[in-house]
Amino acid sequence: MNLSQLVLVLKARYKMILLVSVITLLTASLVSLLFPKSYKAATTIILNYKGVDPVTGMAMPAQLMPGYMATQVDIIQSKNVTLDVIKRLHLAEVKSLQQQFSEATEGKQADINQWLADLLQQKLMILPSKESSVISIGYKGVDPVFAATMANAFAESYINLSLKLKIDPAIKASHYLSEQTKVLRENVQQAQNKLSEYQQKHGLTSIQEAYDVETSKLRDLSSQYSLMQSASIDANSRRNDATKNMSDSPDVVQNPIVQNLRMNLSTAESKLAEMGQRYSKNHPMYIASEAEVNKLRSQLNTEIDRTVVSLSNSASINSQRLGDVKFQLEKQKQKVLELNRSRSDLLIFEKEVQIAQNALEAVNNRFSQTALEGQSNQGDISVLETAVPPLEPSNPSLLLIAPFSLIIGALLGCLFALLAEMLDRRIRSKDDILALGEIPVFEYSIKPV
Repeated sequence: MNLSQLVLVLKARYKMILLVSVITLLTASLVSLLFPKSYKAATTIILNYKGVDPVTGMAMPAQLMPGYMATQVDIIQSKNVTLDVIKRLHLAEVKSLQQQFSEATEGKQADINQWLADLLQQKLMILPSKESSVISIGYKGVDPVFAATMANAFAESYINLSLKLKIDPAIKASHYLSEQTKVLRENVQQAQNKLSEYQQKHGLTSIQEAYDVETSKLRDLSSQYSLMQSASIDANSRRNDATKNMSDSPDVVQNPIVQNLRMNLSTAESKLAEMGQRYSKNHPMYIASEAEVNKLRSQLNTEIDRTVVSLSNSASINSQRLGDVKFQLEKQKQKVLELNRSRSDLLIFEKEVQIAQNALEAVNNRFSQTALEGQSNQGDISVLETAVPPLEPSNPSLLLIAPFSLIIGALLGCLFALLAEMLDRRIRSKDDILALGEIPVFEYSIKPV
């Protein structure tokens, strides 16, 4: 059977198709009216679309994750939320529900709360929005007031559970940080005690001030040592020169007493030479002049020796002073080195105290934040629209049943028409005649006059 034959068959048996369609429509309508009416109430909630924690003001990247909405749907459908609804509405204490539970379990040991949770979850409908942060929590029931009450109860229980899931980690973290704060405070106290003990042991009140004072003393001693070293070298040189050339030594020559004695000696020798020309060596005046010359020469030699000895003593004193200054300089160097080591150790102790204080401060700041989060009752989920008892049932809906039943009835009518045609075959076209056998078929056409 080709398409034209099918159309001719359906056209010829349209009454049967129409009858079957009407019967199907009436049957579906009657059956829908016999079923109990079902009402659907929905509460819409909105999540924190700003992605900012209302307490701490920090960004909440978890809400920007693709699976965040699916996670919230799973939380709403979780048994904890349903059990909270049962507890909140005291459903386990309703006599009719207790009777249904007894009939369903037939006296077996079971928990009525778990049974009610499974029963309520079957009528719960969650519809998250694909392009926004709105979630619709719907509930179906034969009583419109009960459906609205359950939808609002599920929304409230979900908000409370979400807040609890949020603050529980903060409370645990707060307890942990509280213990860590005590440990870090003890660490700070120990570090400060070590620092104080070290300062008392080494007598360091202000390490920088003491270091500056001792360094200044070292510089003064270094300068003094340099001067003393130069003076000692000069004194030794003058002493050596005076020892080798006593008469020509500059210190001896520049000595006023030596100069005066030499002048007197020169005058006495001139006078002795004059006396030698005028008198014999045995003359009293010559003998007196000669005695005077010898006396002056002896005084001159004595003074020269005294000058040399003075130079030697001066060189010895300078050498001794140089040794003393060198000893003090070495002692001061060791003191500065020891002070430098003490300063390094003291800086290490101060650094340990600073690190312990920074760690304590960081943990204190985090503890304050988590404690604030743990004490917060501000959630990031709000009710956008509260469910109200619906006026019209959501099921059955004649607006949906009527066109659907008409389509089904039309298909059944077509099927019945084809079955009837197969049982009672009729000639409806040329193709039907050709299908009967090898019968010659002539086709005539009448032209209009």
